[in-house]
Amino acid sequence: MTANWNNVVSDSRNDIVFEGRNQDYGAYQIRRRYTWTMTFILAGIIGILAIGMGVKVILGLRGEEVVKEPVLDMTTIDLTPPPADKNEPPPPPPPPPPPVMETVKFVPPVIKDDAVETDPPPPQEKIADTQVSTVTQEGDGDAVVVPTEGNGNGVIEEKAPEIFTVVEEMPEFPGGAMEMMKYIQKNIQYPQMAKEAGLSGKCFLKFVVNGNGNITDVQVLKGVPGCSECDREAIRVVKSMPNWKAGKQNGRSVSVFFNLPINFQLR
Repeated sequence: MTANWNNVVSDSRNDIVFEGRNQDYGAYQIRRRYTWTMTFILAGIIGILAIGMGVKVILGLRGEEVVKEPVLDMTTIDLTPPPADKNEPPPPPPPPPPPVMETVKFVPPVIKDDAVETDPPPPQEKIADTQVSTVTQEGDGDAVVVPTEGNGNGVIEEKAPEIFTVVEEMPEFPGGAMEMMKYIQKNIQYPQMAKEAGLSGKCFLKFVVNGNGNITDVQVLKGVPGCSECDREAIRVVKSMPNWKAGKQNGRSVSVFFNLPINFQLR
């Protein structure tokens, strides 16, 4: 009897307490179902907690925003110049050198004792019809005196060099078009504002490759819609390029226009 009394979950303990009493209802039934009731309650609490944690995990996975990684679409561009138009006249040849002007050497006389005249000065009528110089040379018949301008020192402003659109040898990035695409893809930085706003598109640039291979006069022909930062980034990358192989026309290096599209694309 003592062993049954010390076991708090034993049904024999309830029988001892309620011996000779009404056991059909009341405290006896409550105490008899106590173990089962507590087990049911604990199982229910554990089940509710498990369901709540599962719902939270599922909602958390659905609520995560998928971040789009910027991918610069560097599609290979055919930079081969278009064939020359047969109806288009060839470019003019370089201008011939200016005609040589006839001059007469004139040396100021020096007074010496017992001097022997070895190089007599030219006669006055010869000087009147010929330019005076430090040497004597024969001139071309079509030579004319170049008029002096500005401050009178005879310096005339040179004309700006002609910029061609298509030449015999087009300018080229060091290593070719593929190396240029690799350079752009490596050095360009997608603007953060454009990534956050989901902006993308092509920026069409026009610039000049001069006779030394330097890139100058970079302009935007058509920018990325709504993204001026993309246009500025494209200009920055083009200006940072190393010197190109200059274009050539008739065997001489010339300045040439060049068009280049740069594509900003999010994937």
